[in-house]
Amino acid sequence: MNFQSSVIWPPPFLPRITNNFLSNERIAKYITCTQIWSLLANISTWESNNSQFLHKDEVSKFSTFGCRPLACTTQESEAPKSNGRAGRLSWCTKTPDGLEVYHAWLFKDLESQRVRVLTRESQIRAVFKELEAQTPNSMLLGHQDWLDGLITAARVDRRISEKLSNEVADV
Repeated sequence: MNFQSSVIWPPPFLPRITNNFLSNERIAKYITCTQIWSLLANISTWESNNSQFLHKDEVSKFSTFGCRPLACTTQESEAPKSNGRAGRLSWCTKTPDGLEVYHAWLFKDLESQRVRVLTRESQIRAVFKELEAQTPNSMLLGHQDWLDGLITAARVDRRISEKLSNEVADV
């Protein structure tokens, strides 16, 4: 039996104990978790950052969804392995005004040339409770856009790589 990997939550961020919890997932065909990892862990391509890669226990400053840049500590940074181990990437932040966020990603190759990409975020403070009550939920939709964008970018990268390989083979 093949068990799905799950997020390892620090106790204060357990889902539904916090003020807001978001979960988005996609299963996509013809891309790999290694492709997703390379797009997500390499933050030099993100719009707002001050680092290259997210490494465990390092602090990076970046912005998502048009919010102010936050100093985030990488909690997990494990590249996917060829033995089937899922890739993991997570970070957390606590702002001077008390906002706390834990954001986690999982990516795992599945049979039949598919990949599972999961992102979950848990947020603490009253402002996040207000965000959760919004309809439509802008955070949920923003995370879905991010997830969909990663999959689209991985597909474009795959097509470019295949085209270059074919051109080299023709030489």
